[in-house]
Amino acid sequence: MDIRHATRADIPIILTFIKELAVYEKMADQVEATETALEKWLFDDPKAHVFVVFEGRKAVGFSLYFTHFSTFKGKPGIYIEDIYIQKASRGKGYGKALFKRFAKMAKDEDYGRIEWSCLDWNTPSIEFYLSLGAKPMKGWSVYRLEGDTIDDLLT
Repeated sequence: MDIRHATRADIPIILTFIKELAVYEKMADQVEATETALEKWLFDDPKAHVFVVFEGRKAVGFSLYFTHFSTFKGKPGIYIEDIYIQKASRGKGYGKALFKRFAKMAKDEDYGRIEWSCLDWNTPSIEFYLSLGAKPMKGWSVYRLEGDTIDDLLT
């Protein structure tokens, strides 16, 4: 196993993994990402970063993350937007290895926390996160503005 930061050459596989994740999450019709968009936002004007997981020479997963800032902690943190390992490679420790990579980054950079969201029905992932010692944020809900709601807010 090898985990490394993505390069421009990884853009096609990253997009493939995004689409596979969307199918798993029953949201395939919502994928708007393109290779051009990924190149812009990951490399030309980076707003997020990607780790790619390799089993030998074959890419088997990825994780897209970015930093945020906690006003209460007074320091940055890591927000994991996506973590995905292909079905045939699950259960081999790749997900845990990614979280260890994030934990090392948080420790080395003095980040205050690592956060992510998970769909309520995704029991296998929830069980995995709990096995790592992660705690769900009780009493917090995620809210979102996108598309037309952003346009409506501007009018």
